[in-house]
Amino acid sequence: MSDLNARMKAMGQRARAAADAVRMAPAEVRSTALTAMAAAIRAKADVILEANSRDTDRARVNGMADAQIDRLALTPARIEAMAAAVDEVAAFPDPLGSETARWTRPNGLDFARVRTPIGVLAIIYESRPNVTADAAALCLRSGNVAILRCGSDCLDSSLAIHAAVVEGLRAAGLPEDAVQLVDTPDRAAVGALLTGLDGTIDLLIPRGGKSLVARVQAEARVPVLGHLEGINHTYLHASADAGMARDVVVNAKMRRTSVCGSTETLLVDRAGAERLLPMVAEGLIATECELRGDAEAKALVPAMVAATDEDWGREFLAPILAVRVVDGLDEAVVHIRRFGSGHTDAIVAEDEAAAAEFLNRVDSAIVLWNASTQFADGGEFGFGGEIGISTSRLHARGPVGAEQLTSYKYVVRGTGQTRP
Repeated sequence: MSDLNARMKAMGQRARAAADAVRMAPAEVRSTALTAMAAAIRAKADVILEANSRDTDRARVNGMADAQIDRLALTPARIEAMAAAVDEVAAFPDPLGSETARWTRPNGLDFARVRTPIGVLAIIYESRPNVTADAAALCLRSGNVAILRCGSDCLDSSLAIHAAVVEGLRAAGLPEDAVQLVDTPDRAAVGALLTGLDGTIDLLIPRGGKSLVARVQAEARVPVLGHLEGINHTYLHASADAGMARDVVVNAKMRRTSVCGSTETLLVDRAGAERLLPMVAEGLIATECELRGDAEAKALVPAMVAATDEDWGREFLAPILAVRVVDGLDEAVVHIRRFGSGHTDAIVAEDEAAAAEFLNRVDSAIVLWNASTQFADGGEFGFGGEIGISTSRLHARGPVGAEQLTSYKYVVRGTGQTRP
């Protein structure tokens, strides 16, 4: 244990030592590193796939659920998407040094608020090896240094991806310690990160299940950027177009059931349920989605399974959707407030006033009108990728991209002013 603690503290010290070099590196140098990183990921695709095969084989032997294996698994297409995301971050406008406000006081002092890196970020994530590349790229774009701790399930994959990351740093002449990966599955490493490694970590970002986030928030001795599970809702208002409702809901649930932007509960306005629900249910059932409905929903679609109390507020991460008929927008909002996680919620409606009221009253990180909840993704927002969807109310909220990984400082320019 003492040996692991010493190793972890040494990682923190190396990260802190690298932070100044990364912060001061010109934007074009960091862009060069990112472009080289993307090229290395493509060049190492076979090595990464081989490592990922070991991870997925081990996961199946250990009885991992299919939805989790889907998160863990890489394919040539997913590796290309990973590399393309890094390329996109490389081309993304550099946030450092940009002024977010500037003003002059009556005494002639010139004030500017300027974006700066946060410093050293520790990112703890579970069975998503692509986060290794996403986090490394976004931290580098924003001038931060990263210590990454992946789940043991994806360690081989992440080590292979990290090797490509290091190649990119080396190609640009940046410190290899700018992105470090904890190379042990020992869970004590997480505990060490939560201590802050003797003050070398500035921010912790957990990306994973409820238990991981809860532990980090409860035990961390440094600030935490929270990412809760995606207990997302799509609400069909009585004015919704039936064809649009079907298409949006099927996509929101079934495009990829294992992502945090997947809709987990469908709320249907009682005034439009008879017109809307059978068509939407038909589309879902055709894609082999299991529907768990309340009594009213089941009466309209007998093929549904009866929902239990545990189905509300549950993140299935599987082709399962809870369905409830509600008495209008007020009851939909009450349900979302009670069972939602503040992640992503959507309304399908032709009534603009109803849509505006929903968008105003539902206080989630992302709210959508006539669009799939699967757009809860930093890339879709034009952020060039994301580290996660923050459900925190302080600092960053929603998709956390490069800009959201910056802080700011005030630069004050004078001409010899003194304070009376």
